[in-house]
Amino acid sequence: MENTKFLVSSSPHIRSGETTQRIMLDVIIALMPALFAGVFNFGFGVLTLTITAVIFSVAAEAAMQKILGKPITVNDLSAVVTGILIAFNVPATLPLWIIAVGSVFAIVIAKHCFGGLGYNFINPALAGRAMLLASWPVRMTNWVAPGVDAVSSATPLAIYKWGFQEASAAGQAIPSLWNLFIGNIGGCIGETSALALLIGGAYLLYRKVINPRIPVAYIATVAVFSFLFGGFDPFSMIYHILAGGLFLGAIFMATDYSTSPISEKGQIIFGVGCGFLTSVIRFFGGYPEGVSYSILLMNVATPLIDKYTMPRKFGEVKKSA
Repeated sequence: MENTKFLVSSSPHIRSGETTQRIMLDVIIALMPALFAGVFNFGFGVLTLTITAVIFSVAAEAAMQKILGKPITVNDLSAVVTGILIAFNVPATLPLWIIAVGSVFAIVIAKHCFGGLGYNFINPALAGRAMLLASWPVRMTNWVAPGVDAVSSATPLAIYKWGFQEASAAGQAIPSLWNLFIGNIGGCIGETSALALLIGGAYLLYRKVINPRIPVAYIATVAVFSFLFGGFDPFSMIYHILAGGLFLGAIFMATDYSTSPISEKGQIIFGVGCGFLTSVIRFFGGYPEGVSYSILLMNVATPLIDKYTMPRKFGEVKKSA
């Protein structure tokens, strides 16, 4: 019998065959239904915006890694995902130079200034969107209705904020729940079609890229508080689930590995916190949407959540009284 050499290494001893590139590729595939819906609703300018965001995100990633003396890892596709998500969070009318600025900010400031992939404490795409909204609020809220003609239109959440009667008097059409579901409404490029986002989410669940804890806790919490804050109205609950960026945020951004809790209990707390903050901002804040800011705020709280929800180590000695 041949002598067998046993190699002893430090933990972990159980390893996954998944790579960052494979995970990011799955996310890109899952985002394609929403991209197709955006192109169908708002025209081929959506592709130009998305490609611009991706190019500047990848270029900024390569430049920062070169400047910092790190290996250039743009082939892991994480910057591509960030670029697509930034494009999904802006209106179809946004000038290309503004989305380029947002993409560079997301990669350089929100990602690499904190150490790069896996070290950033807030979602880069949402940080980029928040910066753009603070810098160019008029351009970032210049919504158009789906169709060949670029007709200005309020988002469903803005219509709800105004009140349906006031919106109708101002000539704003009140969208049906079906139009909210399929995406025949004004809004950001990637957030309008709940159907397309659910298809992408189902793919990520099938591929086990994400687990359902955060999305389910997030969406369920918004449903509960929309029902309560809306005067115990079932229509308000369904409307707030389908409208805005809830599905985009809950499925694709709140589940970001780097910026969400590790433990199961922590992920549920994170989702509930996002849902509560989203509902409070929507109903009581001055801004009709609250998904982006709620996720960013909970990103900041993630280390604290992890601290108090991590399971006790096996064999840990109980502290004496």
